Amino acid sequence: MTEDIDRGNLILKIDIFLNSSVLRNWKDSIIVLQTSKSLLPWSENLKIVGRCIDSIASKTSVDPSLITWSYTYNRRLATSNQIMRSGLKFSEKLESVPRDWWIEDICELDIDLYKRVMLAIKSKGRMDGGVIGEALKAYAMRWLPDSVDALVSEVHINRNKSLVETIICLLPSDKGISCACSFLLKLLKVAILIEADDSSREVLIKNISLKLDDALVSDLLIPARPPQTTIYDIELVQRLVDLFVENEMSKKDKKMIEKNGGDFVLGYGSWLKVGKIVDGYLAAVAHDQSLTVSSFIKLSQSVPESARPIHDGLYGVIDIFLKKRLCGLMDVKRLTTDATMHAAQNEQLPLRVVVQVLFFEQASTSAATHAISNIDDAPRKTEENWGKTAPENCKSLRKQKDELKMKEERRKQETELRDFRELSKPGLTDPRRNRSRLAHLEASETLDFVMMVSVKW
Repeated sequence: MTEDIDRGNLILKIDIFLNSSVLRNWKDSIIVLQTSKSLLPWSENLKIVGRCIDSIASKTSVDPSLITWSYTYNRRLATSNQIMRSGLKFSEKLESVPRDWWIEDICELDIDLYKRVMLAIKSKGRMDGGVIGEALKAYAMRWLPDSVDALVSEVHINRNKSLVETIICLLPSDKGISCACSFLLKLLKVAILIEADDSSREVLIKNISLKLDDALVSDLLIPARPPQTTIYDIELVQRLVDLFVENEMSKKDKKMIEKNGGDFVLGYGSWLKVGKIVDGYLAAVAHDQSLTVSSFIKLSQSVPESARPIHDGLYGVIDIFLKKRLCGLMDVKRLTTDATMHAAQNEQLPLRVVVQVLFFEQASTSAATHAISNIDDAPRKTEENWGKTAPENCKSLRKQKDELKMKEERRKQETELRDFRELSKPGLTDPRRNRSRLAHLEASETLDFVMMVSVKW
């Protein structure tokens, strides 16, 4: 297979083919590199892997204006307005190629090959740290799952852990300044969740602290892990703030920040942002019942006075914390009726406490009503059970009572009729009056009988 035996052997032909065809093409180099993984260790021994990596790294360093080959780029497509302003048609090529044109294509590589390619690109020394950071962000979005269950599943946790640790070790050497703070914080969340090694998390924490002024409060709400009892990791944010202040205090380029009143405060421009971030974070965690007073005070005092020229935000945080802390001492289920009515109308109480008061008041009222209803229904249920043993033609208890009343009335009328007949004997009274009264009683008896029959129906 070598030229030692005869000319034109396989190795020489493969080498010519790689140099003349594969390595000159951007996408072919990536495809061959990805395919070579299944041919290890032969592809490594034949230096196919190394040559593909070097070809890819060299092409990423080419001046974007000289790029003529095709590449995949869907991250920031030109809009129709941009095209109209540039005077371009849709069929024409855009005037400039973006610096991060190569990011999406190499995202298809496996993590081990991706790491070697990125190290080769960084070793060239021609790639901006911001582009490196964007490439790592794109790769993380491509391969890290969105759901927490998929991240920590036993099937994929080792792979995800290796992926995160590799991305962290590939961060730019400028201490993370080129990477977006939001990306670093999200990466830290994942690293904590999958329990990445301590050294990787330490690198992220230090990089985040250097640009904490660019952070968002929502990104700092990192769930706490045992043995912490708080909802969010207060200790982690405390450490980030301490590292930021320590780094800023070591700098010499202090700035003068002018207040509206004309007074001047000595401080750093970024400290104002961090002061607002700390106040916003405290407002978000002040509702946590597990947040101790000492932790609250320590974090609020972490930034210098110059970071808070206005204390409106701090006042709002203290107001929330005090209300939550004091209201937490009260059990709304033990309030009397008068206290419950007053608390439900108290505008000074937090909305959540008012809702709890109203809820338990409604629950107690419903329970009392239900108890009274059960007491009233007890005799009725007894009568209904007794009524079930009555004749089948008695439909309800009320009908049975009506029948009993009618029977009693009928017996009275029969008794009266017998007495009247006794009185109607000759010589006892006027026959005409007796006949009239007898007719009246017989008519009344007939009417009662008809009514009784109709009730039974």
